[in-house]
Amino acid sequence: MDHSITANIIDKNKKSNFYYSFLMLPKPKREAINVVYAWCRIADDIVDEDASIYAKHQLLVQWGKEFELGLVGESRYQLVNRLAQIIKRFNIPLDHFNELIKGMEMDLVKTRYETFRDLKEYCYRVASTVGLICTEIFGYKHEEAKEYSINLGIALQLTNILRDVAADAKKGRIYLPLEDLDRFGYSEEELFAGKYNVKFRRMMKYEAERARWYFAEAIRHLSEDDKPLFIAALIMQEIYFRLLQDIESAEYNVFKNRIKVSNTKKLRITFNVWWKHRSPKNT
Repeated sequence: MDHSITANIIDKNKKSNFYYSFLMLPKPKREAINVVYAWCRIADDIVDEDASIYAKHQLLVQWGKEFELGLVGESRYQLVNRLAQIIKRFNIPLDHFNELIKGMEMDLVKTRYETFRDLKEYCYRVASTVGLICTEIFGYKHEEAKEYSINLGIALQLTNILRDVAADAKKGRIYLPLEDLDRFGYSEEELFAGKYNVKFRRMMKYEAERARWYFAEAIRHLSEDDKPLFIAALIMQEIYFRLLQDIESAEYNVFKNRIKVSNTKKLRITFNVWWKHRSPKNT
């Protein structure tokens, strides 16, 4: 793995929804989150590399070993050693990182999910774990904040899946549970052919309503006391909820265009959420 793999992380961060949510964090927490994000991004980029499954698996295993070396300050990557310092500073459970790696490995071996239960496990591993890591960095007054992060991670990942249905199909991947395709009589062949019809719209509506449920379940677990500490997560929540609304407004036609929230809207959401939940204690 080349050391230059970290060179484009900041640029990629600026293009992501995460960038806007991090803007309002106090500097020490923002720097910690950026290191976590960079580490996660590299693992994600390994999975997305144009290489054989075996080669990508080997790189992912190597990245996992570097993580273990970093815990004792012996990784050859400064980023990993910095991550280890952050883990100790914020007392972040190692299980979250191990589960995240397992989620990345799932992307190497699975291209279908039979049931929502199967998909939920994937969503937890690749998204909820990141939320739980961030939760320790944000700080919290109520343990229930962890349930917020778990449910929000699932909501965000489900929204991503809806947005990327067409792009994933081009890679031979279907994240929508196959049991749901069967439920609405929409076949894999239709999906790969980009068939936009009533069956597809009904199926996507069903999936969108599931994502909405997880958004609602998330906020139900976040106390008013913790909202000032979770401004970054609340910004992320609003950006992705807007994305979900835009998918719904487009009548789920993700084959026609890749639906996204404009940077102007993201900035507006960022300011509005910060203004609503700001607190002098959010340091």
